[in-house]
Amino acid sequence: MDLKDQIDKKNLPQHIAVIMDGNGRWAQKKGNQRIFGHKNGVKAVRDTVEGAAELGINFLTLYAFSTENWNRPKQEVDALMSLLITSINSETDTLIKNNIRLLTIGNIDGLPKNVSAKLKVLINKTANNNGLSLILALNYSARWEIVNAVKSIVSEHKQNPVDVNNIDNKFFEKYLNTKDIPDPDLLVRTSGEYRISNFLIWQMAYSELYFTEVLWPDFRRNDLYEAIVDYQKRERRFGKISEQIKK
Repeated sequence: MDLKDQIDKKNLPQHIAVIMDGNGRWAQKKGNQRIFGHKNGVKAVRDTVEGAAELGINFLTLYAFSTENWNRPKQEVDALMSLLITSINSETDTLIKNNIRLLTIGNIDGLPKNVSAKLKVLINKTANNNGLSLILALNYSARWEIVNAVKSIVSEHKQNPVDVNNIDNKFFEKYLNTKDIPDPDLLVRTSGEYRISNFLIWQMAYSELYFTEVLWPDFRRNDLYEAIVDYQKRERRFGKISEQIKK
């Protein structure tokens, strides 16, 4: 029985988030510059997205570019932005053909104008698709998102202050980038690193975490299936005890 056949279709994670790590190390192992790894990472993105769509996963979030990534060498950042434009151009037809809706989280207006413009066009083109929602986290960090939410609350309620007693989780979540997206059930991180790197901190309070040694350019749908099979062996209690869950 292959990995896909081991997956219980009745117990799929609704939302999978992925930290795509290891592009640079993959390239360096092959004696190439880091951007070579990023270019090959696109193949992993394509196969992972197709695999998730075929299974019937509802939401897939890919951590594509963090706010901290601006601190990388300018040559690498420029190459990443160029690669993003190339990928948008080349994958547009595939997203539409496969009924995939593109969404973004992060400060998209803080990206180069040509990048943000192309992203917005593709988001509009796929807005009516009702299959997999592919969410790209671009110019994103969890701390930025939380601080930005607080700023939005203060700004919106400047003239009419909100009652402190009315502020709860649901109230606050309305100001997050992910307000219309369910929290991730499963986080996958590649390359053998064991941290979440400022990614969806609020939303991953009860996510199951899965770490693999596979470097991102080598990640394929079978690796995704393996993560899902592992996820389905776990018991999610959300603060309760096993006996309560099994009732």
